Parts: sequence; C-alpha cells; structure tokens
Amino acid sequence: MKVLVVEDEVRLAETVQRALAAEGMSVDIVHNGVDGLWAASENPYDVIVLDIMLPQLSGYRVVEELRRRGVWTPVLMLTAKDGEYDQADAFDLGADDYLTKPFSFIVLVARLRALARRGAPERPVVFVAGDLTLDPARHRVARGEVEISVTPREFGLLEFLMRHRGDVVSKTEILAGVWDSAYEGDPNVVEVYVGYLRRKIDLPFGRQAIETVRGTGYRLAADG
Repeated sequence: MKVLVVEDEVRLAETVQRALAAEGMSVDIVHNGVDGLWAASENPYDVIVLDIMLPQLSGYRVVEELRRRGVWTPVLMLTAKDGEYDQADAFDLGADDYLTKPFSFIVLVARLRALARRGAPERPVVFVAGDLTLDPARHRVARGEVEISVTPREFGLLEFLMRHRGDVVSKTEILAGVWDSAYEGDPNVVEVYVGYLRRKIDLPFGRQAIETVRGTGYRLAADG
C-alpha cells in the first residue's frame, strides 16, 4: 500500500512513516499544503493522511481542491481539531475519515487499510442538476454563474431534493429528512417551502425543476 502523509510536525510525520513502514506500507512525506496538493495530484496513492492546520494551504483546501480536480484517493484527516463542526467541514469537503491527535497507531493502521480496501469511487462534492448547483461546504446555491440566496431551511430542502434528484419523494420523507422524524406540525409546511424555493431557483430563470407529482410528492428533475 502506498501512502502520502501531509503533516507539518516533522517528528510526528517521521514517527508515522516508521510505524506505517513497519506494517509494510510505502510512505511519502510532505510538510505543507501546497506540496501535499501537488504530490496527491501527480502521483498515485492508495490513501492520503492529511493534517488540517498546514502551512501555505490548509488541509481543508487541499481535500477540496483534490475533489474539484477529480482526484478521489481516500483521505484521512489527522488533526488536533476535534470539534463537531471541524469534522463536519472535513466530510462535506470530501474527506473519508477523521482521526484526532493523540491517536493510536493501531487504529490509524486499521483505518488506512479499511480505506484502501474501500478504494476511491468517484463521488461529487457539489450536487449538480443541469445548471443548478448546490455546494454543501460553502452553503452556496447557484444557477450557472448567478448565486441564489436561500434560508437554512430552504437550503436543507433543496439539498434533500438534489440528493434524490430524479426520484419522487413524499411529504413524509421530506419532513423526516429535512425537519425531524418527530415533527408534529402541519405537513403542508413542505408545500410552503417548495413554493419558496420555486420562486428563487425556478421562476426567475424560466425553469420548472421542482415538479409536483400529484398525490405522491415532489421530484427535482435530474437535468434541472
């Protein structure tokens, strides 16, 4: 297994290299984000170990740019940042796993092997339906080059529809996926928010991406 370690703490990087080498892995090390991005883009690796707090270019930006370039090598974020939002940001940008410092080398090796077995299936970071795009990491919605301002609830509804684009989803499914499975309010709130979205992502652009399937629910046209 060939591993790239992007870590600015030299001693830690060397310790990780020795530990992985002892497990029969081939390890390359770089110490800043720019070199990490170049190495990961230009060389084939089975998995990448990537710190978040890096000189020149953060680990967040590295993984984001790799995914934008279509590099889908599995990435394990290795960092001292252990907040829930830090982890959520890493996953939204395209990371595959997250391990906080200090860590167990036994766990690190096990997770790297699991990621390598899983491989690197291509998957989008930004959801696309025609010229309609939704970027979960940046919380951005756009039609072509025109950015669209939406509320958090509208964003959640559109993300749910885009994750299921081309499929018909019921009000019950939308309520469970966007509001809460225990929501006891008026289910017609879905209809209200679909109307809000249509007035923002469809009507100004002469589109009808959100379709009403009478008696069943809603569908976001796969081609926008």
